[in-house]
Amino acid sequence: ARGPKKHMKRLNAPKHWMLDKLTGTYAPKPSSGPHKQRECLPLIIFLRNRLKYALNGREVRSILMQRLIKVDGKVRTDSTFPTGFLDVISIEKTDEHFRLIYDIKGRFTVHRINEEEAKFKLGKVRRVQLGQGGIPFAVTHDGRTIRYPDPLVKVNDSVKIDLESGKIVDFVKFEVGNVAMVTGGRNMGRVGIITHRERHHGGFDIVHVKDAKERSFATRLTNVFVIGDHNKPWISLPKDKGIKLTIAEERDSRREKAAAAASA
Repeated sequence: ARGPKKHMKRLNAPKHWMLDKLTGTYAPKPSSGPHKQRECLPLIIFLRNRLKYALNGREVRSILMQRLIKVDGKVRTDSTFPTGFLDVISIEKTDEHFRLIYDIKGRFTVHRINEEEAKFKLGKVRRVQLGQGGIPFAVTHDGRTIRYPDPLVKVNDSVKIDLESGKIVDFVKFEVGNVAMVTGGRNMGRVGIITHRERHHGGFDIVHVKDAKERSFATRLTNVFVIGDHNKPWISLPKDKGIKLTIAEERDSRREKAAAAASA
């Protein structure tokens, strides 16, 4: 094998892309980019399988080559470009803006946002250190290196990035009482208030979160992404608002919908 793999089999593709087994042998292999292969959504899947703006890969390429699609304010023409959590996808021709965000099942949902909200994104700070010449810089979860961050910004905090300039406009600390979204593990996509952080030296720090229905759950620190101050999220949330229903509640809501549809 010379170098990295260039293909991905259909069955090896991440489950949350929701590709069916039988349509082909292969799946789009994400290019290397700002998000990991297992945690991203290639543009081709977003345009073809989610938005249904294209019927096949050829049509996706022709849309992209007309330079119609922007990711975080930059035109992207690569059909397998890896977009990921909190990226803003803009289609100016139809005046549509989307933010990639998880639903409560841990899948990327088609979440439309207005033009005002499409001007910024949040980034989780992965590391803060001094670079050449003693210049401090912060690295975010989507691979951005931002020089001269506010000295109060530390690892695990979230920064609000203006997409036009790439500068940090505001930041929110990782602390008890702030609202956060879970970006990994079995509670992926749930939103709640951070209630407690257990420190485990040499192990994984555990964070306890409580959602709007007063249900508590715990996950690793690396899976927790602060999205707002106190209980006010800085970004709009998808329609389920990050509240996970029990199986029984899901069944009841399905039955209610079915009954309403039948009576209408």
